[in-house]
Amino acid sequence: MARVYATVAQYEAYTGTSPAPADTGTQLARASRMLDRAVLRYSMYDTDGFGFPTNEVVAEAIANATCAQVAWWADTGSNPSGADAVGWGSVGIGSVQLSRSVTAVSGEDSPARQLAPDALDALRSPDLTPGIFRMGAITSC
Repeated sequence: MARVYATVAQYEAYTGTSPAPADTGTQLARASRMLDRAVLRYSMYDTDGFGFPTNEVVAEAIANATCAQVAWWADTGSNPSGADAVGWGSVGIGSVQLSRSVTAVSGEDSPARQLAPDALDALRSPDLTPGIFRMGAITSC
């Protein structure tokens, strides 16, 4: 079962946006998977039987990081799948010519596949002392 670290209500509180866009729940799930893949699997913190943080300070920081990631996608207008960064070579409409490398075929170059600066800030909070959270503590999984 995939973990989702923030609720739509938490997103609304974090961003001050109410109501949240209709797809916010889906975006929070995607952001949670991304944080799991890119950061949390390499971090040390206490979890319950389902993999959720048991410490309230850690849970709040991870929820904030999740909300920050979704807000980043909204701010950059990026597709969380990274599909908007897949290479398209050259395009021309009338006198306008656009081109970029066609070597970017995976979408990993998309801003959507980058961790939001505010998400990393949330996970680097001084409240996350080494006794309750250590980011980058695990070097391989």
